[in-house]
Amino acid sequence: MEELKLSDKEWLVLGVLWDSGGETLGAITQALYGRTGWSRNTVLTYLTRMEAKGLVTMEETNYPRVYRAALDRETCQAKARGSFLTQVYRGAAGDLVAAFLKENPITAEERDRLRKLLDEMEV
Repeated sequence: MEELKLSDKEWLVLGVLWDSGGETLGAITQALYGRTGWSRNTVLTYLTRMEAKGLVTMEETNYPRVYRAALDRETCQAKARGSFLTQVYRGAAGDLVAAFLKENPITAEERDRLRKLLDEMEV
């Protein structure tokens, strides 16, 4: 799986686009303002850069233009997980899971689901 490196700000912009299915510059600015304080020009700069990176598409047939995420949330999450796993844990998924479980206790229900998943994987 190819590597995907997104900044925290890019995740925010994509989150707005994923949640909405596509929005105008004004609506994106409004959605982000409370968390970022960004002006319309700042949002446009991010959208333009993200479009150049293939992360965002712009529908030019209508005015105002509508921006959409070029990749779905699950694809971005999977690529980010893969990059993190490779970079931090050298691909050792078991080490990653063990580290998370040591630092973040899970509920009995989550533990049962994890056991079931592992059983289904025949690990």
